[in-house]
Amino acid sequence: MSEQNQKQTKGYVHGFTREEQDRLHRQARFLEHRIHDRLPFWNCRNLLEVGVGVGAQTEILLRHFPELHVTGIDQSEENLERAKENLGKLSWAEGRYELSLGDASRLGSGVDRFDAAFLCWVLEHVADPATVLSEVRRVLRPGSQIVITEVQNMSFFVDPYSAHTMAYWLAFNDHQLELGGDPFVGAKLGNLLLAVGYKDITTKVRNIHLDNRTPGQRAEFLAFWSELLLSGAPGLLEAGKVSEETVEGMRTELDHVAHDPNAVFLYSFVQARARVY
Repeated sequence: MSEQNQKQTKGYVHGFTREEQDRLHRQARFLEHRIHDRLPFWNCRNLLEVGVGVGAQTEILLRHFPELHVTGIDQSEENLERAKENLGKLSWAEGRYELSLGDASRLGSGVDRFDAAFLCWVLEHVADPATVLSEVRRVLRPGSQIVITEVQNMSFFVDPYSAHTMAYWLAFNDHQLELGGDPFVGAKLGNLLLAVGYKDITTKVRNIHLDNRTPGQRAEFLAFWSELLLSGAPGLLEAGKVSEETVEGMRTELDHVAHDPNAVFLYSFVQARARVY
């Protein structure tokens, strides 16, 4: 792709602080059973993970599939250093992963290098998802499977209705779009995979709908979601997308929702699976 046509992102909506790195690790553990349920990697030996981040998903993959070796790439040196720190503490993972700084739209000249690929919360931060998926396809062996988990941010809802929270969320999504990402890319995964030549494409909308039937889970998710929303506040404030009044109003509303005996939380994300032939 020529430099003139190549799309670029302008930043990461959550930032690269130590606090954000810790949040990513907690997020992976918190959503593990929803994302890693019945992944098709039992017969795989050499998996490519795009957007390895702090290594949180890598740890789960290695734990779930004892014969697996993961090659992870990421564009953030800060996150890669944290990933090496985190994974380096796991004696059972030694020799089973390789992490490197890299651009997923330029994976090098090799072909047929991997027998599986895994992307989680990555394409939402990518300016040109089709190019990334095309590159991943090029380095996968025939018969290999790819699993992609992505956001669909228009699905978010809480009750009682929270005006500041919804205003903040709209600004959050607008800011991510302006940075070159796509907070709605989950809904587009089928089209993206089809366009670049994948086969056997399936998509599954995974719903998180919590109310009085599961009050414990609801409380945990509201706390998790509050942390996720607030992680973007410094960048949104700096960009002038929200005011301090909106952020503080959101804090108050989310605390109110968390203590409301009839609160409702709803969010959906999309997981796509496909194969290379």
